[in-house]
Amino acid sequence: MTLTLFQIDAFADTVFTGNPAAVCILDNWLDDKIMQGIAMENNLAETAFTVKKGAIYELRWFTPEIEVDLCGHATLATAYVLFEHYEPTARSIEFYSPRSGKLVVDKGDDGFMVMDFPRDNTEEVGENQTINKAIGTPAIKTIKGKTDYLLIYDSQEQIERISPNFHLLNQLDCRGVIVSAPGNDVDFVSRFFAPQCGIPEDPVTGSAHTTMTPYWSKVLGKTKLTAKQLSSRGGYLRCENLGERIKISGKAVSYLKGEIEF
Repeated sequence: MTLTLFQIDAFADTVFTGNPAAVCILDNWLDDKIMQGIAMENNLAETAFTVKKGAIYELRWFTPEIEVDLCGHATLATAYVLFEHYEPTARSIEFYSPRSGKLVVDKGDDGFMVMDFPRDNTEEVGENQTINKAIGTPAIKTIKGKTDYLLIYDSQEQIERISPNFHLLNQLDCRGVIVSAPGNDVDFVSRFFAPQCGIPEDPVTGSAHTTMTPYWSKVLGKTKLTAKQLSSRGGYLRCENLGERIKISGKAVSYLKGEIEF
């Protein structure tokens, strides 16, 4: 069997930056074990698979180790592939995720694509010594979302200096840990660690911004915000708090188009 594979750098305007994702446009769903095997073989943070059903594209995401509930950068990458190769006249793509519901990506006039995601439900929890020990720097606030912990710090410099203990992080009962602080030249910055998913540090994590945007929107008193993820590759995002929904915008560029044979 032969499948077309795209590799896209998401939240990026040049190759070798942002977060790479693989995208497979399918006619019909493959067996879960095959999709997981493809994701493992790709060895990227995420591989997205999509099947068109009527006017809607069903969408699923796999890390090298597991299927996940939501992935922002791979959704952005999938929309980019569809706009560029399959739906050239479309201004909007509607996805449906069995795990996250309706997701819409609109094509902007400035090269940005705008994703409409559900807001994460969060609650502030007490200081967690286990997480602080794993991250190595105590947080001023600890917030629990649906799948991740969000740790708040005072400055961008603290975020840049964090060097976590991945062995300890891998033992936590969560998808990953987000660390975030006010930015020097954007509204907020972050990093994201998810060794439990086979991703020690994710380059740019769109879904994490559904957790961070409501928090920073309230703290800064504004609904439209700019953000950077401070990984070695880096990524720039625009975020908007709409209440129950969060808009996350970014660019994407194509790195590779090839074929998978199995």
